[in-house]
Amino acid sequence: MFVTSAYAQTAPAAPETPAAPGAAPAGDTHAAPAGETHTETGAPHGGEHGGTFPPFDSTYYPSMLLWLVITFGLFYILIKNVIVPRVGGIIENRQGRIAQDLDEAGRLKAEADAAVATYERELAAARAKSHAIAENARESAKAKATADRNAIEAELSQKLSAAEARIGEIKAQAFTQVGQIAEDTASAIVDLLIGGKATSDDIKAAVAAAKTGA
Repeated sequence: MFVTSAYAQTAPAAPETPAAPGAAPAGDTHAAPAGETHTETGAPHGGEHGGTFPPFDSTYYPSMLLWLVITFGLFYILIKNVIVPRVGGIIENRQGRIAQDLDEAGRLKAEADAAVATYERELAAARAKSHAIAENARESAKAKATADRNAIEAELSQKLSAAEARIGEIKAQAFTQVGQIAEDTASAIVDLLIGGKATSDDIKAAVAAAKTGA
């Protein structure tokens, strides 16, 4: 440790201690001359550097450059062997994770695309199936309606034929009874008009003549 002359001059004086036996007295002429007072480090009082701050003293430049080179070398070795490998490992891990994430995202996207394609195919198949079902239902309903109409028409035609046959029977029966009704009517009219009864043969002859004239 170097001490400047200014520090040596302002340093407090050491306390006086009792003189050892055989030591020179305080006023001994053999005491250290002025300008040769020593500090605890052994540096002479008022050294040759004066009051210059050591980092700005050119005499310290070689040692400072040496320590600068040593410090820079140690720092370079530390960066090269410790910091750079760790940073490189962290970057590689990050790159690996990013690559894995990208691969996972690609896989999920492929699965999503496949799911969408499957959904679209199933939706198209469902639409086609529903259309086919609706078409079949419409055709079935149409066929059923046609069959029902034909059956109803056949039933109505049958009922109409039966009704016409019944009407023909009633008409024929009525025609067969017209002569008897006419005879009875004529007999009643003759009774009312002449106050007597006409014979059956006369009435039949009159009815037959009326039919012939008609």
